[in-house]
Amino acid sequence: MSKKVSKSGSISRRRLLATAGAGAALAASPLGAGLLHAQQPPIKIGMSMPQTGGLAGGGKASLLGIEIWRDDVNAKGGLLGRKVELVVYDDKSSASETPAIYSKLIDVDKVDLLFAPYATVPTAPIMPMVKQRGRLLIGNFSFQVNSKIGHDMWFNNAPWGPPDSWASSFLDIGQKAGGKSIALLAADQEFAQNLAKTAREVAGKRDMKVVFDQAYPPNTVEFSSIIRALKAAKPDIVYVASYPPDSAGILRAVNEIGVGDNVKVFGGGMVGLQFGTVMENLGSLLNGVVNYNSWLPEKSMYFDGTKDFFEKYSKRAVEAKVDPLGYYLAPFGYTSGQLVEQAINATKSLDQKTLAKYLRENTHQTIVGPIAFSADGERKETAVLQAQFRGVVDKNIEQFRTSGKQVILFPEKLKSGEIIVPFEAARK
Repeated sequence: MSKKVSKSGSISRRRLLATAGAGAALAASPLGAGLLHAQQPPIKIGMSMPQTGGLAGGGKASLLGIEIWRDDVNAKGGLLGRKVELVVYDDKSSASETPAIYSKLIDVDKVDLLFAPYATVPTAPIMPMVKQRGRLLIGNFSFQVNSKIGHDMWFNNAPWGPPDSWASSFLDIGQKAGGKSIALLAADQEFAQNLAKTAREVAGKRDMKVVFDQAYPPNTVEFSSIIRALKAAKPDIVYVASYPPDSAGILRAVNEIGVGDNVKVFGGGMVGLQFGTVMENLGSLLNGVVNYNSWLPEKSMYFDGTKDFFEKYSKRAVEAKVDPLGYYLAPFGYTSGQLVEQAINATKSLDQKTLAKYLRENTHQTIVGPIAFSADGERKETAVLQAQFRGVVDKNIEQFRTSGKQVILFPEKLKSGEIIVPFEAARK
């Protein structure tokens, strides 16, 4: 894309003063101020987002959330009197695509700010470059990608909090239900392995015996033999870290084979069970599963702007053909925008270090609740939900718009019911 450059010849001092005077008069008028603002270049926010490939379902919902924020902020006059523009590339859900895309965003597109792609695998490869370039990066639901890099301008929109909090909350629920031994089943990919690693560490600190520990290849489609082996190990708690296709395959195998009456709690880290179409397709197979989530339609989870956001999202999701519910990622895409909006408005700056300092030192009010960051750019306090599916029927997506279908067990301040155990009883 080429920029037009105009060249002017010499100009007399009298004409210059006259022109300057006219310009000042124009700027002083409301119309002139609007024209001058309109002439300013937009603030460009660059990102890759999976629009194709295995992560596309989440990527599209996340992007729609960001686009709704862009439209809202532009309707209010933009930021620093400038419109906000998104520069987005499809990373095809691939880690090999993102480094080149982010180099282009910085060097060619000259974007002002960067948002990370959705998910851990595409985000991890860009972290060293972003740190080296001294760029602020708003993370998008990746897990522990900054733990080794230590970039001080990284801020994750996800509710994870301290690295062990996810596993701790699930194992707490299992222990309170009488569980003493644990089975681990995880996809052999970075995100799932990070979850399994922390679960292993938490179990070790609590003297919980790990009786089954298996990683499976990401392209696994048949889980019957794995579930039979897991059942034979007779664990009290089953912690699963899986991706959407695997989550469905695992639950179908569990439905066919069962896991035994000794299992108190099953689930924990299953990706996919947060998406509307996956939930609709699995239907009653979800019952009894205790799994993480980020937002659910319970009274305690509505903050300033939440209801308004979901009304807009529901209408636009139909046209965009994305997740009709959008609970998992879309409000956090919007939140990414709110974070930079508040930082820019407060500091009147686009300087990367200035914005990072503001984000690190303040609590930010968003549609998913107040957010405060630790030094590592993750939440100071976890806001991950653990919820149990209850009374879910087949082929009915509307049921998930009401409270009670996913009963919140954690955190305590958002709790909406007690767990049903054992898992086999909860399934029925």
